[in-house]
Amino acid sequence: MESMKYIPPTGTPFFKWEGDTLVLNILGQPNAKVDAIGKPKGSQLKVSVTAVPRLGRATDHMVAFLAKAFGVDAAAIEVVHGRMNVNKLLRIKAPQKLPAVFSPRAT
Repeated sequence: MESMKYIPPTGTPFFKWEGDTLVLNILGQPNAKVDAIGKPKGSQLKVSVTAVPRLGRATDHMVAFLAKAFGVDAAAIEVVHGRMNVNKLLRIKAPQKLPAVFSPRAT
């Protein structure tokens, strides 16, 4: 069980690169109508999933959804903080593609 709630620093971008690893600050929304990658909200990227927020199911579903969006296996995504919280920090090892929100025109 997590002992501290992760809150990303204000004024920082929602992602950064550490070598070939993409580090993402996520604001999750469980129980959504559709799985979707939304727009940046402050220093977080909004990601909605249809799964219920029980026992980490929504996070597991989010990881599987993001794995497809980034062209990686789910094992390439590490939940650093926020497994049982809407505020998450994820590390994606060597993403093969980037969703449109990473385009300069999307922000």
